[in-house]
Amino acid sequence: MSKINDEALAVLRRGLGPTAAFRDGQLEAIRTLVEERGRLLVVQRTGWGKSAVYFVATRILRDKGAGPTVIVSPLLALMRDQIDAASKYLHAVTINSSNADAWEAIERDLAAGKVDVLLVSPERFNNPDFRSRLLPPLLRNIGLFVVDEAHCISDWGHDFRPDYRRIVAVLERIPYRVPVLCTTATANDRVVTDIRHQLGDEVTVKRGSLNRESLSLHAVKMPTIVERLAWLAERIPAMPGSGIVYCLTVSDTNRVADWLCANGIAAASYSGDTDSERRIELEGQLKANQLKVLAATSALGMGYDKPDLSFVIHYQSPDSPVAYYQQVGRAGRAVDSAEVVLLWSQRDEDIWRYFLETSLPIQWHAEQVVEYLETAGDWVGQREIELTVNMPSSRIAGLLKVLDVEGAIEKEHSKFRRTLRPWKFDTERIERVRDARLAEHQAMRDYATTTDCRMQFLRKSLDDTDATACGRCDNCAGKRYNRRPKKRTVGQALSFIRRRPIEIEPRKMWVGHRRGRITKPLETGRALCYLTDPGWGDQLLDSTSTGGPIDDELVLASAALINDWLPEFCGSVTYVPSSDDGDPVRDFATRLARHLGIRSVACLAKTRTTAPQGTKENSAQQLLNVDGAFTVVGNVPDGPILLVDDFVDSRWTLTVVGELLQAEGGGPVYPFTVGKTKG
Repeated sequence: MSKINDEALAVLRRGLGPTAAFRDGQLEAIRTLVEERGRLLVVQRTGWGKSAVYFVATRILRDKGAGPTVIVSPLLALMRDQIDAASKYLHAVTINSSNADAWEAIERDLAAGKVDVLLVSPERFNNPDFRSRLLPPLLRNIGLFVVDEAHCISDWGHDFRPDYRRIVAVLERIPYRVPVLCTTATANDRVVTDIRHQLGDEVTVKRGSLNRESLSLHAVKMPTIVERLAWLAERIPAMPGSGIVYCLTVSDTNRVADWLCANGIAAASYSGDTDSERRIELEGQLKANQLKVLAATSALGMGYDKPDLSFVIHYQSPDSPVAYYQQVGRAGRAVDSAEVVLLWSQRDEDIWRYFLETSLPIQWHAEQVVEYLETAGDWVGQREIELTVNMPSSRIAGLLKVLDVEGAIEKEHSKFRRTLRPWKFDTERIERVRDARLAEHQAMRDYATTTDCRMQFLRKSLDDTDATACGRCDNCAGKRYNRRPKKRTVGQALSFIRRRPIEIEPRKMWVGHRRGRITKPLETGRALCYLTDPGWGDQLLDSTSTGGPIDDELVLASAALINDWLPEFCGSVTYVPSSDDGDPVRDFATRLARHLGIRSVACLAKTRTTAPQGTKENSAQQLLNVDGAFTVVGNVPDGPILLVDDFVDSRWTLTVVGELLQAEGGGPVYPFTVGKTKG
């Protein structure tokens, strides 16, 4: 055994115990970094131990006098787990958006040579202060550079992030003979080729088997939301240990967690909307088995390590077999058997299409943004862009990031301006990526319906050439979750959806052409249903699609909800008027007031035609569309007002109408709508 082998094994056992041993390929990777000082791309299954490679290599390099290791890591949850793992060997710290109060102390420790590992997000390389002040001395003294979840570099990858492209420029500045390690569990041949192209042909690729022997894969067609909820309530209590239910949307994580809690199952929701402290708390509760289930989006994914996680269920189907493999890999790392279940239906594809359209830049959108910045000539913020360019804020933010990475624009603090660099939209590349995404959609359809081995299917999707039948999945073993949920549980799920409060949060700040805080915001409102909900949602869409009156059943349900919500309400009803004849909202408000036993007052009129709010893509455009479009034409009633509309989306119509009512002495104003578009 070589000296490096001895040193590496000693470091490993210092952290994991006297009987710890390297897995196949780990020691070889460490030698490549420590002895050859090479550039290495490691593609290995989840749970193989990629972090052990770079932490052990770091310890050996540091003991030989090398500088700190820099790890580029995409998610805060991943960083936290990496810091916990590194503490067995090293002093690891992170600079990220959630720990600004610690930056100064971290910088002092870096300068003093006390830091072994610095974890940063790819976005950090776009911070002007970090780039100009901290990065140059760091790169001059760097001992090892690690790109974790390296598939994010490739726009073929299932989780492409434009900021990862900045890493290529950083690599060009790393001194010769400083080793570089890129790691991922989810890279097929096309992604590997793209990474090698971007990082240099000198990158050595080490690939291992992607088989996960502990996982039993199942797929169950579950067409409706209520059936899925019922299935979860019936099946999860019988599953051993704790697990994750993955959802495609934030609202679904909340719905699933609330439903499971209502059925006596310890559950909570976790998503990109969850604040940092709460995320840490939830991750710890799941690890300690204080929670049976965490209902999560992909925000709980890469790098989260709970070795005894016993099941992963997908409430909806992900849009890529590569993404699916990555998420199911959370389970079964230190248990002999883990259940993995995909609940799927064709309706999942509506969400896939939405994600596809919002993730890829559209040519005329990109050209609009560039043209606006060229015309502006000086530094402008995203707020000004949104007033002129009608596209979603998230898409503008994404485009600005891509254009910045490509050098078409530059950023200083929160302002942007056009550079002198020529720029042309890369239509061919975007179409190639779109075609690849659509092929992934088809692959997930095929995975759900295949009669062949499911693990073999996933491994082949990642170009694992040694893929063979697993003998454990539903197709191999013949064990299936065929029993449908009980009608009683399905009925309870439908009642839960109909009874669950849907709040309309008041706007607090003006946007776009209006500035500052809203002086008299609305009260927190209610909606009867989401448009996507079974039952009321379907019924509302059927009513409104014909242009006729809203069903009496929806009026009665609305009255019952309002009586539960505001049992002491003693005010008046008014409504958001339309410029059309035969206004269905006026008719609905009149009937609703009659059932509530209070008066309906027509005190508003529409002064101009507005575009449907659904055609306005960002908040600034939506406010501009309706601001000044209404006026008071009668006496506004004193006291509380129930402000009624059919749908709520942006909340700006309710906000500007509520402002008018309160300016005339009415209020407080409680908004109520039959439907809510988002959710």
